[in-house]
Amino acid sequence: MPNPSTTPVRRRTPFAAESVAGLSAVVTGGSRGLGLLIGAELLRQGCEVTLAARDADELARAKTFLRARGGDDDTVHTAVCDVRERDQVEALISSVARTHGSVDIVVANAGVIQVAPTAAIGAAEYEDAMRTIFDGALLTSLAALPYLRRSPAGGRLALIGSIGGLLAVPHLLPYSCAKYAVAALAEGLHAEEAAHGVTVTAVHPGLMRTGSHLHAEFGGDRAAEFAWFSALAGTPLLSMDAERAASRIVGALRRRRPRVVLTPAGKAADALHGLAPVTTTRLSGLAARLLPGADGGAGGVTPGHDVRVRTGGVVGRLRGWGSALNDRAAARFNQL
Repeated sequence: MPNPSTTPVRRRTPFAAESVAGLSAVVTGGSRGLGLLIGAELLRQGCEVTLAARDADELARAKTFLRARGGDDDTVHTAVCDVRERDQVEALISSVARTHGSVDIVVANAGVIQVAPTAAIGAAEYEDAMRTIFDGALLTSLAALPYLRRSPAGGRLALIGSIGGLLAVPHLLPYSCAKYAVAALAEGLHAEEAAHGVTVTAVHPGLMRTGSHLHAEFGGDRAAEFAWFSALAGTPLLSMDAERAASRIVGALRRRRPRVVLTPAGKAADALHGLAPVTTTRLSGLAARLLPGADGGAGGVTPGHDVRVRTGGVVGRLRGWGSALNDRAAARFNQL
């Protein structure tokens, strides 16, 4: 039998749609929201899927979710893993390789998002974002690449960035900084790993209806920040159906695309920033003036599910107007 470490990788035609049936896939941050739906789409297309996350109870519910979509003990696996810890990530990837014989697809999706003005937070929030989002993507990539290079199918790696990693979004600065770093990592790895038969896809979603507002962290005037964020993330013209987003992401992996930007609003913002960065920065400054100030809350951040939601006044109406679809998504995609 040939040694997988010396077997030449069969080259693929760039951007051609290829079947992923029978391949082994790992999704970090896979217990809820977008990660869970990416796992479901990979399962639908015939992959053996391992979902990784920090919370064992969430993973148990995620496994039930995938079993309801046709998964079984042979095709759906879960693993408790903190992507901020190198030894845990390395153990995850090596375990998948032992169980399935190869690691063919890896999606680095784990993340955290803080919604607050800069004046209401400190270095700790930036450090947390960098550790979870960037370090998580980096450690996952470094652990997975030796296995992806040996994949008989030619490995695929996707790093989940954000439109916030293509232009800085007011009140999301820790998140944007970390996602900018992920964007650079994905672009650089794509260039370097092409020689090894591995494709790296940078994924930059815009707003999606995943129910993530319940796990986002809010600072400053928490109720007001929660209201605008959950409303915009649930507005159909600005946000994207999360299952459709997952389908687009897996499609980009199948085609080995180096970069994909999701949502019309995200594409427009990306194009405008590329063509007119000074104008875009000035428009962001105007938008920042419309957002809540730092007054009205203590320092630090609070998870969305613990924020006391206002039901009256302008803030309450804003929240009620835009967030109904996002609240429904939270119930559907294991966010509660």
